[in-house]
This record gives sequence, C-alpha cells and structure tokens, in this order.
Amino acid sequence: MRDVQPAQRGEVTIRDLSKSFSINGRNLSVLRSLNLDIGSGESLAIVGASGSGKTTLLRILAGLEEADSGGVLIDGQPIDGVGTERAVIFQEPRLLPWLSVLGNVAFPLEMRGMPKIEARRLAKRYIQLVGLAEFSEALPAQLSGGMAQRVGIARALAVQPEILLLDEPFGALDAMTKITMQEELARIWREENVTMILVTHDLEEAVYLAGRVLVLPKEKGGRIRDIRIDLLRPRNRSESRFVKFRQELLAEFGLH
Repeated sequence: MRDVQPAQRGEVTIRDLSKSFSINGRNLSVLRSLNLDIGSGESLAIVGASGSGKTTLLRILAGLEEADSGGVLIDGQPIDGVGTERAVIFQEPRLLPWLSVLGNVAFPLEMRGMPKIEARRLAKRYIQLVGLAEFSEALPAQLSGGMAQRVGIARALAVQPEILLLDEPFGALDAMTKITMQEELARIWREENVTMILVTHDLEEAVYLAGRVLVLPKEKGGRIRDIRIDLLRPRNRSESRFVKFRQELLAEFGLH
C-alpha cells in the first residue's frame, strides 16, 4: 500500500462548493458545484462580474461564511471558521486609530499571547518589509491611503499565515499608488512564499499578480474559466503577451 503524502503548507482544495442567498423570497445561487485546487505558494486571482460570487468565495475560504454544500480543505483538513493559517486583507485596512503603525502590526500578535517584546520585534520586521520603517511611530491619521494599506499587509503577514486572502485591496487607491502597491505585493509574495488568493475587478492587476486567473460567470450554468498566466516575473505591462492576456480577460466580459 502506497503512503499518502501530506499536503503542503497553504494548499487549498475546494470540492463541490455551492452557496446561495434568499432575496425577497427568491433563491439566488452564486456558486454552483465549484471544484478547484490551489497549490502551495501559488498566486490566484478571482475575477467576475458583480454578483458572480467572488467575494462570497473569498469569505468562505476565510471562514467568514458557510457554504450550503461541498467543502474546503486547507493542508488536507476541513476548515472550521477562521483560522491562524489564513489572514485577510480588505479594501480598507481598518487600523486602530489610537495605536501607532508598530502598535497596529504588533496588536494581533499580542492578542495571541506573544510577549510584547517579541511581538514588537516581529512587527518591526514586517514594517520594514513593506517599506515603512521610518513611520513605525506614526498614527494612522498621519498616513496616506497607500501607506495605511501597507500597514494592513504588514499586520496580516506578521501572524505568518500560510494563505493570504485579499479582497480588492487596492480598489480605493489612485492609479499611480495602485501600480506601486501591486509591484510591492508581487515582491512580498515572492519573498514570503505564501499562497495568495486575490479578488479584484482590475483585469490588469489580475494579470500582473497572478499565476492563474479564475473567471466566474454571472449567468446561471455559465462556464468557469481557469486561465494560466505563464509570464516571467517581474512582469512588464507593455510586453505583447501581457497585453494579450489582458485582452483575453476583457473578451471574457464582452469587452475589447
């Protein structure tokens, strides 16, 4: 009998996952018998029209929503609510306004029982990773939107998750700041080697950051597309194959 190999850290398995909501007495199905494997250290972007189930899927992976049927395994084990192996980054960083940058990043570590000195040492490492070492004593009100989101990323990484879940993390940023943050996130993903699952409406962002793009259909019974983005990193947005992938995604939504 062959030995069963254990799952790697950050490996996600989704099987027959379905989720629906009741709206004014009408049943609205947003996810239907979804099957998906996400490898350890992989970068996956989820795109789709509004109402296609992108954020619902991310919330189920985070343990913030329960599926109607089917299941999610992480490292071969079924998820049961939120877990320390997952960290979520939302569009708004939701920083504690009375704490400094250092205090915000160290806070979840201290809440998990880590001694304050050790929590701050680890927090400083991740503050430096996101390029904010000079702002460690600043309050959230003193930060730009991009800087505040960097703090949110540092806080999520400081708990050393296997899986980083991101829900439109740069959607509220201006165009230039968004590009900078995308470049920073790509660098951090390479350095930290976490599994990254990103929900985004920005198709160029999906091509820039992801190794695979999952396209969720809005129409009932529509086909799910799983597109592999086999581009070298760091990626060049003006390179012909990058543009081709972006055009392919636009075509999925009937755009040109």
